[in-house]
Amino acid sequence: MIAYYRHGAAASARVARYQKYRALRLSLDLRIGIHTSTAGSIERSAIKAHELGANTFQIFSSSPRMWRAKPPDPAQVHLLKRERERHDLKPLVVHDSYLINLASADPVIRQRSIEAFTGEIERSLVIGAEYLVAHPGNYKDLTLEQGLLNVAEGLAKSWRAADSALKRGAALTILLENTAGARNQLGADFGDLATLRTLAGPYLDIPIGYCLDTCHCYVSGRDISTEAGLAAFIREADDSLGLDHVPVIHANDAKTALGSHLDRHAHIGAGYIGKEGFRRILSHPRLRDKAFILETPVDKPGDDLRNVTALKELVPFPNKRLTTTESKRSGTSGGRTIRRST
Repeated sequence: MIAYYRHGAAASARVARYQKYRALRLSLDLRIGIHTSTAGSIERSAIKAHELGANTFQIFSSSPRMWRAKPPDPAQVHLLKRERERHDLKPLVVHDSYLINLASADPVIRQRSIEAFTGEIERSLVIGAEYLVAHPGNYKDLTLEQGLLNVAEGLAKSWRAADSALKRGAALTILLENTAGARNQLGADFGDLATLRTLAGPYLDIPIGYCLDTCHCYVSGRDISTEAGLAAFIREADDSLGLDHVPVIHANDAKTALGSHLDRHAHIGAGYIGKEGFRRILSHPRLRDKAFILETPVDKPGDDLRNVTALKELVPFPNKRLTTTESKRSGTSGGRTIRRST
């Protein structure tokens, strides 16, 4: 009897180890990361991302609350690239400054925004980032149409003003992020984002794509916490933007209610989207090739690690790999749903 129980315990331990192995392999297949600090030295952001168990990450290239910024130190850039290669950290995403408002009606603010965004482009190119995320801006005192034109023109002017030597052969994509939809805020409507890409695209010789934020989606009125709401969101995003143009998703729970238009991020599972909502998002076949990057709050030490771990633990175990054809067939309007066992 004792031998039987020992055998049973050993078998249970083997099963537990195998389950952990499967979870690890699947989380490595997905790109799950977090925004990390560059305080002290830029390569520390990569080291921190790796320590948190991430395989992708996002940074600010300078202080997000200051107009002026220094160019990155070449020695630090070299160390950053070394750490990224060592730990397979990709993609690297840069988020632009909170001060930038390319849609602004104020000519002084708009000019400073264009200059600041030019700097964001140049620093992103220097450090080798794959993506630069930008908020479309606020068009207060303007019509929606003029606000959109201002942003498109600002993107074009910034790109043209950026150092031509840095742009040569670079692989940088500007990602326009959807917003919570507060008053006069561009980008809550996916049609606005698509229009900006159409307007700015002909003037830029770099790709323009999109970054979708889960919290912003929810508080702007898209109930991605439910199966039906997620399916509707997938259809809308694919029809309006094309999911192939969405390489990055900001994974943030929502602290405020559906349609509140308040940009308040919550810890994974502690908001209105919830754990089951994120489980469905992570398992959706149309989203599995995206980089999921957390921008969750750090209210107390260890919150960053807890959120990365929480997101990774919600990754389901697939019975099989989906082919590209199967993935595209699932999740589209009228398409069949491929269920995964968890």
